[in-house]
Amino acid sequence: MTTGPMKTGSMTTGSMTVAYLVNTAPVTSSTFIRREMAALEAQGVTVRRFALRRWHQPLVDPGDVADQARTHYILSGNLRGLALAALRQAVIGPAAFARGAWLAARLGRSAGGAVRHAAYFLEAVYFLRALRREGIAHTHVHFSSNAAAVALIARTMGGPSYSFTAHGPDEFLTAAEDGLALKLSGAAFAVAISDFCRGQLLRFGGAQHRDRIAVARCGLDLEDFVPSERPAGESRTLICVGRLCPQKGQVYLPAAVAALRATEAPFRLVLIGDGESRPAIEAEIARHGVGDLIELRGWRSSAEVRTAIAESRALVLPSFAEGLPIVLLEALALERPVVTTTVAGIPELVDDRCGRIVPPGDAAALTGALRDILRADDATLAAMGRVGRARVARHHDLTTLATTLRGLFAAAIAREGKAEVRMKRAVMGREAAEMES
Repeated sequence: MTTGPMKTGSMTTGSMTVAYLVNTAPVTSSTFIRREMAALEAQGVTVRRFALRRWHQPLVDPGDVADQARTHYILSGNLRGLALAALRQAVIGPAAFARGAWLAARLGRSAGGAVRHAAYFLEAVYFLRALRREGIAHTHVHFSSNAAAVALIARTMGGPSYSFTAHGPDEFLTAAEDGLALKLSGAAFAVAISDFCRGQLLRFGGAQHRDRIAVARCGLDLEDFVPSERPAGESRTLICVGRLCPQKGQVYLPAAVAALRATEAPFRLVLIGDGESRPAIEAEIARHGVGDLIELRGWRSSAEVRTAIAESRALVLPSFAEGLPIVLLEALALERPVVTTTVAGIPELVDDRCGRIVPPGDAAALTGALRDILRADDATLAAMGRVGRARVARHHDLTTLATTLRGLFAAAIAREGKAEVRMKRAVMGREAAEMES
């Protein structure tokens, strides 16, 4: 689960309270964060949920609805609270207030967003007060974007240590402008979800931080993903799950379906998800005349997604940009082959033993891969499924991920405690020297 120089050791941790901070939560496409927090709680870690803003789309999963009620929102509907927190900090801690404001201005200059980073500063001041009030020892952030900036500013003002998990791909597109190097240098550690992601952190954050970057791959609880007794070969349904957006490339699927229609036995494609690419996908469906073969279902709950994948022949995800899609893990865990692309961390998970992997944007290769899956016999599909599930079990176990993170959090908190002890001893030493003189 964890690779690279960073080690967690065999530390036994007691009770600890950590904050999880994200930009927007809960979001239908980020169920993996909810699962991660629940796995940590199962190991005795108290997790306080924070988000900068509320997601205003309807939530379809009961778990997301429950998590929303447990989340403390910093920005949404809280302008008065932000202003009062800033005023209080300026009065009782003017030096810390000045340090935070200076850092926010520095980040704003590098990212070309002074107004945006002024907002991050106010959010950080409010967040800092909440951290102190709840006795939180460490903050963990998902994605190295604006929430990481808030955690960094809070840290600069005297808040607890922080860390972040980097996923990609979007956060690496503006890494230099968004101050990734500063965020990494201020963090107790960083987590990369793949070897590819670790390379991007080193590229943009600096190789000097390599010993503080751990590879901890996103995980699943395999008990929640029990393979169907129905062989994949009995189904003629291909399924695609994910936000409908340019990065995931669903707009190119109607052409592939049209190309296969004439030569393959009847089949259909189901798309679960929604997003800005929906009108373009609908236009392509109409242009290629495959409305009878493609169904757009919109967002569905986690349970409904699992059922749909289990009832499918294979999952297809023709992405142009990714981190490492969780839905690929889910499909493989359910012993269903996947057809996807050679993007970012995907080749670390998928090869031709558990599906088909093609260059992004290669229409002929995508069509050929889908043809292979549609023509494969039961034994071939079953063998792919077994390989895929074994690979997820070996590298993407949720309990192992939680254990790794718990150890990293505990180590960061312990280092913080030792630093405080050293600082107090230094102060006492100076005071004693002054008394003697």
